[in-house]
Amino acid sequence: MASSLSFLITLAALSFLAAAASGGYVGTRVGGRTSVPDVRSNEEVQNLGRYSVEEYNRVQRRHGGGGGGGGGGNREIMFGEVVGAERQVVSGIKYYLKIEGVQRGERKVFESVVVVKPWVRSKELVTFGPSRGGDGSGKSG
Repeated sequence: MASSLSFLITLAALSFLAAAASGGYVGTRVGGRTSVPDVRSNEEVQNLGRYSVEEYNRVQRRHGGGGGGGGGGNREIMFGEVVGAERQVVSGIKYYLKIEGVQRGERKVFESVVVVKPWVRSKELVTFGPSRGGDGSGKSG
């Protein structure tokens, strides 16, 4: 009786390990990125995109990266809309945004990463720059 019980426990443990190793788990991975649906109508995501552009412009002005005589010059970006977004639970929520904007009169897509910690009412722009892949228009909104 004891040997069959330990056999079943061993078999169950091996089955669990095999399923875990093969990626057989179905569902959302803890810490994995998930798409944000309907980004164009998602007010929180649009506000985070606007925040990203404003923060980028503020940093550029402070460091003289505005490309001209004060006021930010022609490097400033005018926010258009967020056209794609993913989120990831970390020590807060990390948003990966694709933002459409206008710089030097030309429509461009930028990528930003923002970490939001609602329990302390904070948000931090981690990265902001030109998009490395596509224009983001293929995303559903």
